[in-house]
Amino acid sequence: MDSGGANSGGLSRRVGLLSAGFLIVANMVGTGIFTTSGYIMQMLADPMLMLGAWLLGGVIALAGALSYAELGARLPRAGGDYAFLNESFGPLWAFLSGWISLVVGFSAPIAASAMAAAAYLLQAWPGGAGVVWWRGGLVTISPESLLALGFIAALTLVHTRRLAVGLGVQNLLTALKLLLLVVLVVAGLALWPAAGVWQAQAASPPAGHLAGSLALSLIFIFFAYSGFNAAAYLGEEIERPQRNLPLALLLGTGLVVLLYLLINLAYLAALGPAGMLGVKEIGALAAKVLFGPRAGGLFSLAVSFCLLSNIGAMILAGSRVYFAMARDGVFFGALARVPPHSRVPINAVLLQSLIAAVLVLTASFQALLFYIGFTLSLFAALTVAGLLLLRRRQPQAPPFRVPGYPFTPLAFVAVNLGIAGFSLWEEPLRGLPAGLTILAGLVFYFLHRRLRRPGRPV
Repeated sequence: MDSGGANSGGLSRRVGLLSAGFLIVANMVGTGIFTTSGYIMQMLADPMLMLGAWLLGGVIALAGALSYAELGARLPRAGGDYAFLNESFGPLWAFLSGWISLVVGFSAPIAASAMAAAAYLLQAWPGGAGVVWWRGGLVTISPESLLALGFIAALTLVHTRRLAVGLGVQNLLTALKLLLLVVLVVAGLALWPAAGVWQAQAASPPAGHLAGSLALSLIFIFFAYSGFNAAAYLGEEIERPQRNLPLALLLGTGLVVLLYLLINLAYLAALGPAGMLGVKEIGALAAKVLFGPRAGGLFSLAVSFCLLSNIGAMILAGSRVYFAMARDGVFFGALARVPPHSRVPINAVLLQSLIAAVLVLTASFQALLFYIGFTLSLFAALTVAGLLLLRRRQPQAPPFRVPGYPFTPLAFVAVNLGIAGFSLWEEPLRGLPAGLTILAGLVFYFLHRRLRRPGRPV
């Protein structure tokens, strides 16, 4: 297939290795690293434990990236987890994965990233943060929520234009984000020798059992590492996918793991363990210490716009899941329409952004983080478990094979299921939203199959 020609569904192979790698970096580096370290320090109350947890999360993300690299090389199709599970466990589990992607995998993180971007922007605007104009029932109207809605609307508009336009904007935002992170890391590490971090402890001990605190902190960390598989969702649009897709997954994920460890060292140098406790806009607070109040305000502004690349990457990747589901006849047929002038599944983009907008108005930020991290851990584990089945059914060598097989995918599956199970054991009610989301997906799946006329998607 030529690099620019259209596939059977109307998509075209115009995403090169650099764009695919940038998509992974943009998808991963966002809300998680700029907001979760304060919560994690509050749970663990020890800098070595916090860094160890981030390192463990990075090792598991790399094991997942290696597994997805083989899956993507075997099945370079649109849809990512949906396409892989359709091949391994069948259409029901594939649909549930796509359903989870719609609500939890992409729409909820888009909402969380938009809320974080708005919160950082308001840090640079004295008196704007924390204001609530109206709260009624589940809905909250505030400067933060309205700004978040504006960000989602603007990036939805960008990514319903031609694919080349969306990729160009995406790559520019990601390059600016990387530059900002390098500046933060260099400033933090320059302060490190005088910081005395290892002699300092957080003001309060971990709440409850250490194992439970570690498990809950890893849920937040896995949220920050989610997105390592982003390029797999564009399998039908990547040039030379058997080569470029594995390379993008490995290089992008490896770079992010290194960045996350260095950024957390910068946070510790700037704030110390006690200064990090429970801080949401931790990047902004660290920048104010490192660069002064005025520069800290400019940093908050820069982070806000850098988070836009995170939102854009998820809008771009997530919409391809619903496109693939609709093309297979298991979701609304209108989502499979790709106008020839744009080569973009516009209806899928619009549906995803609408759900994200509803979540901005109705969900709290910390609840969104747990909901996303817990649910994605379950389905990422299921997807990688499918690789074990595919190896048995299709023993022929794919273009890329996971090093350390079967231990690499088994480690990813075991840790994700273990963390999700332990977190549920510690706080059972926290898993209720995920359970209800899966139940709603089951109901939709069977109703849709019953109502659909043969051979014609509804």
